[in-house]
Amino acid sequence: MLESNPPLLRHFEALLRHPAEIPALECDERQSGEFMEEIGQLPLIDLNGLKCHDVMERLACSTRICRASSEWGFFQVINHGISSELLRKMKREQVKLFQAPFEMKVSGGLLNNSYTWGTTTATSPNQFSWSEAFHIPLTEISEETYYGEYFSSLREVMKEFAAAMSKLARLLAEILSENLGSQKGELEDLCDESTCFLRLNRYPACQISPEVFGLVPHTDSDFLTILCQDQVGGLQLKKGSKWVAVKPIQDALLVNIGDLFQAWSNDVYKSVEHKVMVNRKTERYSIAYFLCPSYDSLIASFKEPSIYRKFTFGEYRKRVQEDVKKTGYKIGLQRFLL
Repeated sequence: MLESNPPLLRHFEALLRHPAEIPALECDERQSGEFMEEIGQLPLIDLNGLKCHDVMERLACSTRICRASSEWGFFQVINHGISSELLRKMKREQVKLFQAPFEMKVSGGLLNNSYTWGTTTATSPNQFSWSEAFHIPLTEISEETYYGEYFSSLREVMKEFAAAMSKLARLLAEILSENLGSQKGELEDLCDESTCFLRLNRYPACQISPEVFGLVPHTDSDFLTILCQDQVGGLQLKKGSKWVAVKPIQDALLVNIGDLFQAWSNDVYKSVEHKVMVNRKTERYSIAYFLCPSYDSLIASFKEPSIYRKFTFGEYRKRVQEDVKKTGYKIGLQRFLL
């Protein structure tokens, strides 16, 4: 049987043998003295409150969403409108996709050659992500030629899943933007399917050490992200000076604020650093939906005085990519402070 796992160990060991000498960044220094809380109870919000006939209950649910976005930058939602059956079907198709031979994933043209593994820009072990992923723009999900003869069933399931995640993301974004005083539909006009995408993730078991990153510490460069994860665990987020482990809840979805919403809200909402740690024995799967604007959309704080200078999404992405290539790390919003 052909090997399905990417050669993560070989790449990681090469980094251990030949670490590059690069300047230490501020983010390394900030992590000294930090410690982990074993279990973090994120705000858990029942979205049935948004459908309630009682106006006050609808308002209370919206308030909980906005408060969690300000205080945590993360929250979990239940009764979100995406059925347990669809979540299971998507997980089943995702597992089948990642079980394909490594050579097929790398060079078989699957999903428009969107497969990635490890971290090509890593110059030291602490910049390396022990994971593999497919990055799929929403506009390409319907393309039949991207799936090959073995994964045709993935196409229909992913179309349904992406549509449901998009609907939920836009609902939450509208609540958050209206809370800031923006006009109804203002954020909706900024977002563009051509830049929104799904990321299918797999984190293989790693017997080297539980301290290896499945995904290095980072913030998301979008408005908001919705994550569907399995029950394995491993996701951690920054709360003050602590790393907090997120305990998965069956069929709940995890929502987090991205950099663009933090800038747009003038730091009312927080884009929080998070990471994934590997598991020695068990692989982990997740699917993330990223709500993004068009590349020429101008990101400007909703009120003055603004903390950040104005920038386009395209400019922001370009600067992030340049920093990662040069230093191995994302610097992000710090680059755009006034």
